[in-house]
Amino acid sequence: MNAATIIIFAVIWFVFAYNWYGKIIQKKLIGQSNNPTPANEVNDGMDYVPTKSSILFGHHFSSIAGAGPIVGPIFAFALFGWLPALLWILVGSVFMGAVHDYAALMISVRHRGVSLVEITGNVISNRAKIIFAVFVWMTLVLIQAVFADLTAKTLTEKPEIVLPTLGIMVIAVIFGIAVFRKGFNTIIGTILGLGALFGLILLGEQFPIVLSHDLWLIFAVVYSLVAATLPVWLLLQPRDYLSMYLLIIGLLLGLVGTIVLAPEINAPAFTGFDSIKGPMFPMLFIIVACGAISGFHSLVSSGTTAKQLNLEKEGRLVSFGSMLTEGFLALLVIVMIASVLQWNPGGGSIAGVYIFQNLMTQSANIVFGTALGLTTESLGIPLALGISFGVLMLNAFILTTLDTSARLSRYIVQETVGKKYGGIFNNRFFATGSGLVLAYLLCLGGGYKALWPVFGSSNQLIATIALFVVTVYFTSKQKPKYFTLIPAIIMLIVTESALAYQIFWLYLPAGHWTLLIISSVLFSLGLMIAIEVFSKLKETKK
Repeated sequence: MNAATIIIFAVIWFVFAYNWYGKIIQKKLIGQSNNPTPANEVNDGMDYVPTKSSILFGHHFSSIAGAGPIVGPIFAFALFGWLPALLWILVGSVFMGAVHDYAALMISVRHRGVSLVEITGNVISNRAKIIFAVFVWMTLVLIQAVFADLTAKTLTEKPEIVLPTLGIMVIAVIFGIAVFRKGFNTIIGTILGLGALFGLILLGEQFPIVLSHDLWLIFAVVYSLVAATLPVWLLLQPRDYLSMYLLIIGLLLGLVGTIVLAPEINAPAFTGFDSIKGPMFPMLFIIVACGAISGFHSLVSSGTTAKQLNLEKEGRLVSFGSMLTEGFLALLVIVMIASVLQWNPGGGSIAGVYIFQNLMTQSANIVFGTALGLTTESLGIPLALGISFGVLMLNAFILTTLDTSARLSRYIVQETVGKKYGGIFNNRFFATGSGLVLAYLLCLGGGYKALWPVFGSSNQLIATIALFVVTVYFTSKQKPKYFTLIPAIIMLIVTESALAYQIFWLYLPAGHWTLLIISSVLFSLGLMIAIEVFSKLKETKK
C-alpha cells in the first residue's frame, strides 16, 4: 500500500470529522453561552489570562501533544504492526479523544475554570474528589518522570539540539514581554522568533553541547520547577505558541514529503495478537495513549486552557481541533516509519535498515527524527538538518508536557490539601516541587520505557473518569449521555484490564515492586471512583 494514499485519506477523514462530529457534539452536548468566560471574569494576570484563539490553540496543542503521539504509536507499531495502531487512531481520536477533550474544557469553563478534580467534588461527591485527586497527582508524577527521562535521553543522544532547545526558552521570554506586555506586533514577533530559532538550529549543528544523562535529568527537573511557577504569559504561552509552528512546519513537511516521495509501506501490517508487553487487547489501546485518547488532555483542558479561553465559541477549535491534529500526527508517524525506513525482518541492521525489534531498543526520538529526515530529503532538505529538526520538534513538546504537568500538579495540591490545611501546601514552589522530586526518584529506578505501560494505563483511566464525570454533568442538565458514557465504559474495561494484566503477569512474577505497588494503587483507586460514579448516575437517573 502506498503511504501517500493513507495520508490523503487521513486528512480528508479528520477534516470531515471536525466539521461533522464536532458540530454534533457542540450542538447536542455543549451548546453555547454568551456569559463571560473565567479568563475574562478573573483575569489575574497569572493563571487567568484571556488569550487569542490562535495563540491558545498553540499553547493547548503543544501542552497535550508532547511526545505521546510519537512514542506511543511507535511502541504499539513495534509490538503489533502498523495496521492495528492506525485503525485505533482513526476511530479513537474522533469518537473518544476529541469528545473527551472538548467536554472537559467546556464544563471547566462553566465552573469558573477550576480543575476536573474540583468539578468531580461538585457533580459527584467529595469522596470521589479526594480519590480522583490522589489518582491524578500520582499520574502527573508518572508523566513528569516519563518526560523528564525522555528530555534527558534526547539531549544526551542528540547534543546538536541542545542550543536551540535552550534558545527557545530565551526567545519565548523575550516574545512574551514584547508581545503580551509591550504591545509589539504579533506577526512580526513570530517571524523574528522563528527566524532566531532556525538560526540556532544551524548553530547547534556546529556547536553541539555534550553533558551526561544525569545532569540533563537534573536540568529537566529544575527547569520544570521554574517554568511551572512563572506567570503563563511569560514563558508557557509564548514558548508553546512558537513550538506550535515547529510542529505545523514538521507536519507539513512530513505530509508534503510523503506525498512527493510516495513510498510504499514495507513494514508488516500485523505481527500477532501477543507481544513482549502483553496481548493486543488491552495493551494496544493504552500503549498508543495520546494518539487516540488521553486523560492528560482533560487535565490541561480544565487546568490551564479553561483559564485562558476568551470566548466559548472558540472551544471547539482549541480542544476538538487540537485532538484531531494530534491524531493526524500519530498517524503520520506510523506511516513514515513504516515506509521510509527499510525493514529487514530476517537479521541484523545496517545504516538505514531497521529490524522490528530495534523500535523497542532505540530511542523513539531518534527513530522519529530519522524517519522525518528521510521523508524531507525528497524536498531537497539535507538529511542531517531534517533529522535535527525532527528531534528538536519532538523535544520542544516533551518540555511543554513536562512543565505543564508540573503546573497541573501544583493546582491539584493547592486546590485540595492547600484549601484545607493552608500553609506550605499553598506555597507554589512546594506544591510543584514535591511531585518533581518523586518523579526524579522514579527516573532513577527505571527509564521511560519501563514506565510507559503503567503511565499509559493510568493516563487512559483518567480519561475514563473524566468521561464519567462529564456524563454525570450532562445527565443532570438533561443532555444526551451516550456520546460520553459509551466511550467511558469501553475505556474502563480496557484500562482496568491493562492494569490487572501488568500486576499479575508482568510486575509480580518479575518482582518489579515499585511498579507493582503503583499499578495496584491505581487499579484500586480506579475501581473506587467508578463505583462512586455509577452510584451518582443511578441517583441522577432517579
